[in-house]
Amino acid sequence: MLKFGSKNDVTVVHRATIRLLDDTEIIQCDFQPQHKGRFILEYVCKQLNILETDYFGLRYVDHSRQRHWLDLAKTAIKQVKDMDPILFSFRVKFYPPDPFRLKEEITRYQVYQQLKRDLLHGRLYCSPGEAALLAACVVQSELGDYDPEIHEGNYISEHKLLLKQTETIEEKAMDLHQTQLKGFTPEQAETHFLRLASQLDTYAVDPHPVKDHRGSQLYLGINHCGILTFQGSRKTHHFRWPEVQKINYEGKMFIVHLTFNEDLRTKKKHTVGFKCLTGSSCRHVWRCAIEQMLFFTLPRASDAPVVSGGSIFSWGTKFKYTGRTEKEVLEETGPLRKEEPAIQRGNARTSSLRRKASSVPATPSTPSQDLVEIRYSSLPRSCHSAGLDGTGICESGGVPFSSPYCPDNTLPLLETVSEDQEIHARRNNVGADEADTNDYYFRDSFDHSSSESQLLDATGKPHSRSVTPVPKMQKLQNSKLCLQVQGSGKVSHKRLHVIKIFVPALMLTIVVLCIVTVLIFETDTALFNSMRKTPEMVALRNQCYAPIREFLKSKFGLF
Repeated sequence: MLKFGSKNDVTVVHRATIRLLDDTEIIQCDFQPQHKGRFILEYVCKQLNILETDYFGLRYVDHSRQRHWLDLAKTAIKQVKDMDPILFSFRVKFYPPDPFRLKEEITRYQVYQQLKRDLLHGRLYCSPGEAALLAACVVQSELGDYDPEIHEGNYISEHKLLLKQTETIEEKAMDLHQTQLKGFTPEQAETHFLRLASQLDTYAVDPHPVKDHRGSQLYLGINHCGILTFQGSRKTHHFRWPEVQKINYEGKMFIVHLTFNEDLRTKKKHTVGFKCLTGSSCRHVWRCAIEQMLFFTLPRASDAPVVSGGSIFSWGTKFKYTGRTEKEVLEETGPLRKEEPAIQRGNARTSSLRRKASSVPATPSTPSQDLVEIRYSSLPRSCHSAGLDGTGICESGGVPFSSPYCPDNTLPLLETVSEDQEIHARRNNVGADEADTNDYYFRDSFDHSSSESQLLDATGKPHSRSVTPVPKMQKLQNSKLCLQVQGSGKVSHKRLHVIKIFVPALMLTIVVLCIVTVLIFETDTALFNSMRKTPEMVALRNQCYAPIREFLKSKFGLF
């Protein structure tokens, strides 16, 4: 059904539901069709009393289960036009290299909340001892000092702090909570947590599942330092931003062009490629990499060029960076306001440590088992991803990787499991001996981003997309959405969109050509005299137009 009206119609109001870093808290924002993504982010930050907004973003999941960051410079409703209800997740987008360079404590608290989520979801991987200390810091911040009259037995087991929480880690965390962290205020405990977490290899890493040219499963992380690759829990490569010359993609291939200093005088070029799950996930990785690189490396946002990503065969994407860079943010001198707002930590309520399954539905996971082998033809050069032999030398004959690219393999290799397998392991009470060597899993964050799926209100019903819906129309929209989801497995949404555009355009072109042809041959306009006398037009009239004209005249009496 076609809907006519102004794009800037002020009577149309949409409602977005934003899940905060604490899964039990949401914010609703009403916005109009002309509002850009920045309007929603600024509204959320205003509700949270955050002035250092540049480090944060809003993330959503589309109908094909692909994650996106809301583009702040584009109209919000155009980016989520297929979503009903409209759901966002408030997240730290640019992790500060040093959290203590942030000017306000309330901003550091939000970064702490994000890292606490990362620890819970398996993205902030660390050794068992570090995991116990981080968990103890969270307990100290939430529960305060140990009180034997209140904290009886294994009191940490009641709270979900780690992705794979073992009894051994819980005992170590309780010991640290009762001894080393005794007397710490919530602010001091969170500071200790931030200091330790910011020094980990997986700090600020949101892992993306990819495969290298051998078909080996890897996780690609992008942060303020550059692009990192992990195999299991082991960091295998680190491509720093000064070495990255260009980033692009071709289809499902994410390609990084590097320049290494082979010695003091010569530089060696190298191309690294990774195979992503889908073309859309590859574009998402490319955009994340471009944004991270520009935010942390550009001196001014005005210096940002228009970056082209894909090749001619992959529907190339152009990206223009908007907003400020980290250097511009840090150059602001003095306090941002006279008095900082108070932080509501909720020391008295321990429920914030528990994840309520009834109010936090699971996020649709992106399948990670459908990857195919990487084809060299997708890359423009001969030296590909992790093209190293046993000596750490590039297969094309060239670049010895220095120590930052080949770290010591001191950490145990962690397997990647599905969410169902994890639940099954918990039900069967995996033994402590096995758990000690495999404490929790470095996972793709799709599997545990529960806030980026459906949100339910207090009645258990999804929030409405619009403030002023008509009940019958809302039912009709919901039924259309169901049909669209049911049919998504059969027909590609993008293919249908292209067909809907191509067929009317083709028909219109044919009609226009027919009208122009009749005008040329059936009118005596002097404008077309010279055109009619050309050999091509004479041949067209005698061989095609005249027979068709006689046929239509005899059958239908036309002309």
